[in-house]
Amino acid sequence: MTSIAAKMRTESVSLFYGKNQALKQVTLSIPRNQITAIIGPSGCGKSSFLRLFNRMNDLIPSTKVEGQVYLEEQPIYNARIDVVELRKKVGMVFQKPNPFPMSVFDNVAYGPRVHGIKDRVHLEEIVERCLKQAALWDEIKDKLKTSALSLSGGQQQRLCIARVLAVEPEVILLDEPCSSLDPISTMRIEDLMQELKRGYTLIIVTHNMQQAARASDFTAFLLAGELIEFGPTKELFTAPRDSRTEGYITGRWG
Repeated sequence: MTSIAAKMRTESVSLFYGKNQALKQVTLSIPRNQITAIIGPSGCGKSSFLRLFNRMNDLIPSTKVEGQVYLEEQPIYNARIDVVELRKKVGMVFQKPNPFPMSVFDNVAYGPRVHGIKDRVHLEEIVERCLKQAALWDEIKDKLKTSALSLSGGQQQRLCIARVLAVEPEVILLDEPCSSLDPISTMRIEDLMQELKRGYTLIIVTHNMQQAARASDFTAFLLAGELIEFGPTKELFTAPRDSRTEGYITGRWG
């Protein structure tokens, strides 16, 4: 299908919440420095699948994972893995912007400080770099000391992306990052994703078929916890191999 090397991959992964099976034997490779979209109807396991990649499901009681997930061919589901270090490498941006109730500067500097960076000049360099990467610097460079909660929704989401970038991840997970944003803010986030994939691997969960078609390079279609189809986005949307995929993306059901 593609010669692009995999940054992360899952191998026969099943996920259980207690007795409820959310994912069933999912095997999938995430291409490096590409945007991979995860689509499917509500309740199909999209967000559960996304959270596998940085073990966020571990925080939910009675969760059990079978199979394995790899980052650069290193298994991340084993007793020796440092989960804090994993989540530094695989950062997450959530559906609703969630800036900390502190200044813009302190939001971006938070992660580096936690990881031991105390020098003010170094922190200032990190904050400026990450706000520029998140296409936010020019808008708020004079508001670094103001509360992050005073920013617009779209600005808050880009600030959250800058906060993830500040700890220098390799992979960025985005769980419906535009669902609460207006069309202009959504466009800015999508444009930003295209810039970021030059240096990062991105995985996005979205309900928006148009967004998946516009913004992603590869698309995976999940249904009832199973991977139905995966491939280059253009091919999946124009010539899906499975009738269930065609029915979903054309809006006949789901």
